[in-house]
Amino acid sequence: MPLIFGCIVPHGSVIPGTPGADACAATTAAMREIGRRLAAAQPDTVVVVTPHGIRVDGALAVSCSERAAGVLDDPITEHREQRPVRVDLAVDRDLARALLAGATAASVPTVAAHYGATTGPHDCYPLDWGAIVPLWFLGARFTPRPRAVLVVPSRLLPLDALTSFGRALAGAATASERRVALVASADLAHAHAADGPYGFDPAAAAFDAWIEAAVKDGDLNRLREPDMEMVRRAAPDGLWQILVLAGALEHTPMRGEFLSYERPSYYGMLTAAYAPTAA
Repeated sequence: MPLIFGCIVPHGSVIPGTPGADACAATTAAMREIGRRLAAAQPDTVVVVTPHGIRVDGALAVSCSERAAGVLDDPITEHREQRPVRVDLAVDRDLARALLAGATAASVPTVAAHYGATTGPHDCYPLDWGAIVPLWFLGARFTPRPRAVLVVPSRLLPLDALTSFGRALAGAATASERRVALVASADLAHAHAADGPYGFDPAAAAFDAWIEAAVKDGDLNRLREPDMEMVRRAAPDGLWQILVLAGALEHTPMRGEFLSYERPSYYGMLTAAYAPTAA
């Protein structure tokens, strides 16, 4: 089936009850709304493209472990009790292999990533905040729970390799019998505050405005030719994942809806949802 859903979501502190979440209520509300829409679409598999996780220089790393699991360091606090933010999902290995084959056919460098073992209970891909935060809203608490595929792009790749990968991803979804959703896990510029880890640079505001305008205008393709000096100074971690989504939309057009933008601390966070144009 063609892709049934797409989105751009952050992976910062937006889970209710975790430290910092109170400062970004609009983003949390948008994440809940995207979760409702995705649950209604009944996905079999959620593909998360994240800047974190297992990154391999010069390639896109695709999870091929049997499971993917992780726990956030910051727990949810409710009524003086603490409970962990935990995600544990089966990996859709068949779709992952089909995606690897499609990307290889398109001359996009990819590698299969395992952790701990290559089969059995110890073959578990470790999840961090880049995947845990989106999946907490977008699958980990669904009934039934979808399978997952994790993809981590290298920033050493040319940008057109990322859009080519997105087209291959959408093609693999179309060739499968699965209902596949694509999640671009993408915080924006990280140089908004002098006391932040990346310092302050006015390029951060310019970068976030550039991304927001492209999303609102329904034209992610303009992101394929960025001002790389602006990107360097803004210190984002989202451009590469959004370009994978842009490539997927070239293969499977979807209409987008901008939902929110906030900058509660030193980094920007944007949410947008994409649904098939025929829906």
